[in-house]
Amino acid sequence: MKVIRFLAAGALLALAACSKTATDKPAAAVAAPAEPALVTVNGKPLSQKLFDQYATALARKPVNELSPEDRAQIKENLVRVELIAQQAEKDGLTKDPEVITRLELSRLELLQQAAAQKYMKDNTPTEAELRTEFDAQIASAPLVEYQARHILVSSEEVAKKVIAQLKSGSDFATLAKRLSAHKESAQKGGELGWFGPRDMDPQFTNAVALLKKNEFTSTPVQTQFGWHVVQLQNTRDRTPPAFEDVKERLTQIVVAKKFKTRSDEMLKTAKIEPPLSGTPAPAPAAGAAPAPAPAPAN
Repeated sequence: MKVIRFLAAGALLALAACSKTATDKPAAAVAAPAEPALVTVNGKPLSQKLFDQYATALARKPVNELSPEDRAQIKENLVRVELIAQQAEKDGLTKDPEVITRLELSRLELLQQAAAQKYMKDNTPTEAELRTEFDAQIASAPLVEYQARHILVSSEEVAKKVIAQLKSGSDFATLAKRLSAHKESAQKGGELGWFGPRDMDPQFTNAVALLKKNEFTSTPVQTQFGWHVVQLQNTRDRTPPAFEDVKERLTQIVVAKKFKTRSDEMLKTAKIEPPLSGTPAPAPAAGAAPAPAPAPAN
């Protein structure tokens, strides 16, 4: 039920990747030395770095923590993948429109992530910027917490019947144990414990905020999980977190906002045809001739 988060999500790290064309390459560029092959498959070398990244992604832990048996199995898996890829190329799948599109999307995603990581590494926020963001987050976060319980059912009609039973004197906890589809809380009589305004679905939180102590909702509350009957048990002031405890998250938010601003600037100056909705056309370069006026209609 709970959506675990404390600080606002901040700006998303989204940036269109830019790639250099072959003509951008310096004429005297020196090719990087080839890495030694860990294994060669039909003449195609697979490097140690490739294996390390593949193994880490597959096992979800560093390569040096893998057993020799695990490494051997992953190495065999990598060779199998390479063989299948080679066969796919022989079968002409690299010319398939769908495959081409998916490869391009993978390229864009990879370059976007790499650009975001580089930007974060090169643009460490100052202490003052972090403090400013911290103050803004605290000011925008309601410093209150709720203690509530609920009964989750599958339809509005069932929820209305539950409300009718409560109005006639039925015990909330007893109904929750018997009827609620949220098993974790049902075992505790519908208890959800303490939560902040941003920890729950907005519709759920809005309904709780309108209740008085020990009051339950007179109409069903719909969220992505189903239909709820909610009872407010108590409220208390919420203690804000210490700056040091959320410093890492603040860093991510500040850098994300800066990165978003950078991408906004790129959108403003990029030549995009046809222009995106709501995106102003870039200003003409200094000294550029004005566009010719359209010829009058006959």
